[in-house]
Amino acid sequence: MNHLILASGSPRRKELLEIVNLPFTVQKSSVHENITGEKSPAQVVEELALRKAQSVHLGNHNAIVLGADTIVAFNGRILGKPKNEQDAVEMISMLSGKQHTVYTGVSIVSESKVVVFHEATDVTFWKLTKDEIEMYVRAGESMDKAGSYGIQGIGATLVRAISGDYYSVVGLPIARTVRELKAFGITQDLSQSRN
Repeated sequence: MNHLILASGSPRRKELLEIVNLPFTVQKSSVHENITGEKSPAQVVEELALRKAQSVHLGNHNAIVLGADTIVAFNGRILGKPKNEQDAVEMISMLSGKQHTVYTGVSIVSESKVVVFHEATDVTFWKLTKDEIEMYVRAGESMDKAGSYGIQGIGATLVRAISGDYYSVVGLPIARTVRELKAFGITQDLSQSRN
């Protein structure tokens, strides 16, 4: 049976793979996430996801490696993880009352083939007060998240609407990922009941 490695330290991606009963291990990639040149958000997440998967695959030639990357884009600007709390406040203030797009790139790498794709999901925030934004940032959820919020946590209260794949905003478009992994011989273990 093929062995799947998740090339990410994201607890959210790990949890999504566990929820759908995919057998896997985790080996975090140490790839630098800097991109040079003019690239679209879709190109950025696909390139970073591929780099992550390839770097882990180098030491695991017999495995299938899954890499992913998520960014937020607003008005042509890519919003990564905030540098500090002030940066997080500024990002969320910018997104308040407006729509932005969350891009998640996914790459699956084996010895014989490579698949790379992305999902784009539009997210609209409520119009937020300064106090609401500062309270959210103080809660501590912003710091390791693209765009300074996590839709699966307290950040759900910021979101008015989404159009697209919710799980892609969380960090992994799980339904498409499961389908793509089948072509690599990785299938869900549905004999394990999750009550």
